[in-house]
Amino acid sequence: MIKYVPEMTSVVMEEIPDMVTLAVDISNCQGNCIGCHSPFLRNDVGEPLTCEVIDSLIDSNFGVNCFLFLGEGKDLKTLLSLAAHVRSRGLKSALYSGRPEVEDEVWKSFDYVKVGPYIPGNGPLNERSTNQRLYKIEADGSRTDLTPRFWRKGIDPNVKV
Repeated sequence: MIKYVPEMTSVVMEEIPDMVTLAVDISNCQGNCIGCHSPFLRNDVGEPLTCEVIDSLIDSNFGVNCFLFLGEGKDLKTLLSLAAHVRSRGLKSALYSGRPEVEDEVWKSFDYVKVGPYIPGNGPLNERSTNQRLYKIEADGSRTDLTPRFWRKGIDPNVKV
């Protein structure tokens, strides 16, 4: 079973480039990132995320064209099934994984995958020093690294603003 935290669900414009994204926080996170912004998501909290719940969320958020799972939980088989359901609704599916590597099934089931744990010294996705990477999975299965699109353009990283 996959659980999500309804109160944290929101429409975002910054997580997946060029997409209006419905972001859903998944609990039972297996990561242990230092500096995690939501450590309570390591616990078994929230409500079950089902196809019916996804349908309701999509129907209640007109204009979204991407569904982002912020985390994986403990049930990969169910996660992959939910991603397939999202795609059957005509939306792109996205996953933010904190793991450095994901299974081949994950790459095949999602249109966007972010990999890499948050490491405070490396910074988040919008820092050039980040270890995290966001990939767009192309129709032929190849991966395009979208990470540079998050980096601040024309700003010297050594200058405090």
